[in-house]
Amino acid sequence: MLRRMMCLLPAICLLVVGGPGDAWACRGKKCRTSCSCKCETVCDSGCAECAPAECAPAMVTKTVMVPTYVTETRTVKCTEYKKEQRTRTYTVNKRVSYTEDKTINYTVMVPETRTKTVTYNVCKPVMETKTSTYTVQVPYTEKIEQTYQVRVPHYENKTVSYQVRVPYTEQVEQTYTVRVPKYEEKTVSYQVRVPYTEQVEQTYTVRVPYTEERQGTRTVTRRVPETTTKTITVRGGHWETQTVETTDARGCPRVCCKRVWVPTCEQKEIQCTTYKCVTEKVPYTYKVCLTRCEQRTRKVCVRKCRTETRERTVKVCKMVCEPRTRTVCVRKCRTETRERTVKVCKMVCEPRTRTVCVRKCRTEERTREYQVCRMVTEQKQREVSYTVCVPQQKTRTCTVTRYKCVPEEKTQTYTVCVPVQVEKQVEVKVCKMVAKEVQVPACNTCGSAPVASNCGCN
Repeated sequence: MLRRMMCLLPAICLLVVGGPGDAWACRGKKCRTSCSCKCETVCDSGCAECAPAECAPAMVTKTVMVPTYVTETRTVKCTEYKKEQRTRTYTVNKRVSYTEDKTINYTVMVPETRTKTVTYNVCKPVMETKTSTYTVQVPYTEKIEQTYQVRVPHYENKTVSYQVRVPYTEQVEQTYTVRVPKYEEKTVSYQVRVPYTEQVEQTYTVRVPYTEERQGTRTVTRRVPETTTKTITVRGGHWETQTVETTDARGCPRVCCKRVWVPTCEQKEIQCTTYKCVTEKVPYTYKVCLTRCEQRTRKVCVRKCRTETRERTVKVCKMVCEPRTRTVCVRKCRTETRERTVKVCKMVCEPRTRTVCVRKCRTEERTREYQVCRMVTEQKQREVSYTVCVPQQKTRTCTVTRYKCVPEEKTQTYTVCVPVQVEKQVEVKVCKMVAKEVQVPACNTCGSAPVASNCGCN
């Protein structure tokens, strides 16, 4: 925009400088001094008696510089990107698996059944009768004279000053603006979407179910009894009578006999029944529900719309502002001080007496009998079988899979965009100043005869 204004600036300067000031003034006054009639009585009859050709202004040819846009072709350097294929090598660590045998020592807890004699206590209930003394609080009522305070109201008259806001009305002239509606009729074009129905043939796919029998194998596990023999250690023993020499309280030696239990260990072979899990594959027939696709055709009603252009006359309402004046009553208030007598209430304390019933309690001792259940402890013996888990060390060999990383080189091809300088031919619009001859009216050729002030040549 700034470039166009700079191009038009020389042409405007030439137009302003080229014509004299009188020519511009003459145009606004309809060539008042251009009437070349040689008579002085022209004011009576006006310029009608003069020939129109004599009052016409003379035309002058002048050269004006006019901006003109010309398209030129210029060479411009620009950067383009060219794709190149390059190759690079990178190292990848590949995991290779290998197998090795490993010996593992593990501990198995083997169950062993043992028998022992256990002494236990049994509690037997025994009922006893006991006598207890207890204390009871017996309530009774007693009358007591009580003094209490009562607050009695006492009234006094008091004069109080207060302020009142007294309202009064004052008329004020107010100017306001009213928006008056003005209606105009306007023709408006609008588009309407008119619906219509069209039947289209549609192809759809239906999945039809069917049943197919298949043969399969399932794994069944059952437990088979197996009898084995194992050796166990049984603890036994016998009682023996032993002679022991001791001294009594006087220090005399004496011989005592006592029975001593001598334990023995014996090994026995017993038969044990264990259950072994056997896995079998059993064939069976089962049904599978499958579906197959079928192509079907149906006609579907498709709702479409076409666009129609219609016209309607709309009544447009415009609001026009009109100033108006009105007298408004304004409500104001003034402050007035007034006095009034107020009755004030004060509370005065007065002592009074009343008789009150007080509830009290006296203590009494009473006796009662009750049954007590006492548990007496009695010792009994019984033989209990218990199982002890004996640890047993075992060894097994298992195959372990390990991985090691092996470096491997790979080649990758990638694309790189390389910048390249290219020369291009571009069309550019250039503004140039072109000389042009223009016909301009010259007003200074009119006659210089004086014209009266009441002449009708205006």
